[in-house]
Amino acid sequence: MSEQNPQQPEPKKSWFARHKILTALGGVFALVLFFSITSGDGDGTADKTSDTVAAQDKQTDGKPPAEKAELKKELSQADQFKAFIGENGTDAEKAAAEHVIKVQGADESNGILDAAEVYTDFTGGMMGPHQGEGKLLASAFADWKDSKNGLVTIYDEAGEILSNGQY
Repeated sequence: MSEQNPQQPEPKKSWFARHKILTALGGVFALVLFFSITSGDGDGTADKTSDTVAAQDKQTDGKPPAEKAELKKELSQADQFKAFIGENGTDAEKAAAEHVIKVQGADESNGILDAAEVYTDFTGGMMGPHQGEGKLLASAFADWKDSKNGLVTIYDEAGEILSNGQY
């Protein structure tokens, strides 16, 4: 009879030992993703700034340099938006722009989701009589600002959503 060599079973390796390469790759991927989100990716912010400066320059033509500088500082986002519509908008957009009270978030860009808000003195909300004007304002906003992932929301005087759109 021949003696058989019983083979010793190999001890089980821990999950981490078997998957340490995958774990390391996952960690590297997570770091790359984190740094790419936080550092920004050059999404045209300089173009947006130059558009704003150009709109401000058009409003201040013919004024002394000191007065121009003061007016640029004072222009709110709503005034800049109205000035853009005044120069580039249709008659219907110009009429709707007269009801704009405040604009927030137009100059902010975080590369993940750009969200701007336009407040008006319209009434009735999304199902009210001014929904069309809200859509016109959202469309004009998209002409004014450009983002790969922007969302503009138009609100009525009660804070209800009047309309929204991508920009």
